[in-house]
Amino acid sequence: MPAGRALMHPLARPAVFVLALLPLGWLVWGAATDKLGANPAEYLERSLGDWTLRLLCLTLAVTPLRVITGTAALARFRRMLGLFVYCYAVLHLLAYGWFDMGFDLAEIAKDIPKRPFILVGFLAFVLLTSLAATSFNRAVKALGARRWQALHRLVYVVAGLAILHFFWMRAGKNDFAEVAVYAAILALLLGWRLAQAVRKRRGPRAAEARRA
Repeated sequence: MPAGRALMHPLARPAVFVLALLPLGWLVWGAATDKLGANPAEYLERSLGDWTLRLLCLTLAVTPLRVITGTAALARFRRMLGLFVYCYAVLHLLAYGWFDMGFDLAEIAKDIPKRPFILVGFLAFVLLTSLAATSFNRAVKALGARRWQALHRLVYVVAGLAILHFFWMRAGKNDFAEVAVYAAILALLLGWRLAQAVRKRRGPRAAEARRA
């Protein structure tokens, strides 16, 4: 079965939904069975952050993969993946609020501006919230296609802030190998987007030059 037809199968979306839930299911099972090491709270918090970043990279890769492979059906999974990014980000933030701060809102409010990596992560979450809240068809109609597209380009700002958050978090241990991998993926995806934008702008100019 060709990839496009397989992706259009009625079970394709439920399958992607289940796959996106598997990391969370594994973490819940690990916590329930004491399989998360000596510091399960830290493991949970960091793993939820890691999966937020991984799913964000995957979501950003949907359009390039769709265009390069000519598989239009990939587009039907982008919104779902984007909402899973937000879901894991919410859980990551809740883990920080619970395990690190004991849900003390006053202390959380003091802690966010005090530590740069938390401030950057929180800014990324605020922007991501605006994207999740406007990811539905009604929001597209309310904002208009142009304004909606302009707003959702902020996803690259979110990705940059997320990587900076990750970088500062790893700075204490001087361990930047994973950070470099995610930064390279983001640079590649952003580079592709910029190349596409330049190509679109050159298209009309080239057509006008030929007419002249």
